Amino acid sequence: MTERYAMNMLKIVAVPMHKEGRKFVAIFAAVTLLLGLIWEPLFWLGVGATVWCYYFFRDPVRVIPQQEGLVISPADGVVSLIEDVTPAADLGLGDAPLTRVSVFMNVFNCHVNRAPVAGTVTNVVYHHGKFLNASLDKASEHNERNSVTIETAQGVRIGVVQIAGLVARRIVCFVKEGDTLSAGHRFGLIRFGSRLDIYLPLGVLPLVSVGQTAVAGETILADILNPDQSRPGLPE
Repeated sequence: MTERYAMNMLKIVAVPMHKEGRKFVAIFAAVTLLLGLIWEPLFWLGVGATVWCYYFFRDPVRVIPQQEGLVISPADGVVSLIEDVTPAADLGLGDAPLTRVSVFMNVFNCHVNRAPVAGTVTNVVYHHGKFLNASLDKASEHNERNSVTIETAQGVRIGVVQIAGLVARRIVCFVKEGDTLSAGHRFGLIRFGSRLDIYLPLGVLPLVSVGQTAVAGETILADILNPDQSRPGLPE
């Protein structure tokens, strides 16, 4: 019992770090050493900041749902908005309004982004923009963002947009047009607080509700093969 508990605690504390975070942790650690030469209490503040930086860039193992047709969350965070809007033209999803699910990430969430479906990347478009609060609706249009469209083997296209926030100043995308992704594949990362928008196919209702916590690579946002399921917590 004690050994099992210790192993579980180790999995929680010793979470792997994404390689994108190595240089940042090194910088935090170097500054911490310098602060220690100035004043010991500053050293311990630096230690706390370095641990937080490591934690921010954590890249935990996730259990990806394998059922065909599922759209899974590309980000850790809270579902902040669910609304029907016309997708940006660069996604190539047409002019008809689609249901957009927004997942807001704070500075304590894991920021590694995962592919919501398996398929081929058909579009990757980066836009410079503002750094408004990512929880605001207008952030989808005005903030700095990176748009990715993934087409499944059945020809269904899903749009996912990485959006910078107040603190975020760097969107990283690991994929390019023509890449083939599996569901849950790591496709990007946003540094220090932001949001992801997921555009569901026409007529597909989300299986999450506003305020719900989402886990990247695990939380099911929608089921393409059963598109008319009711949205949780809302009247039919």
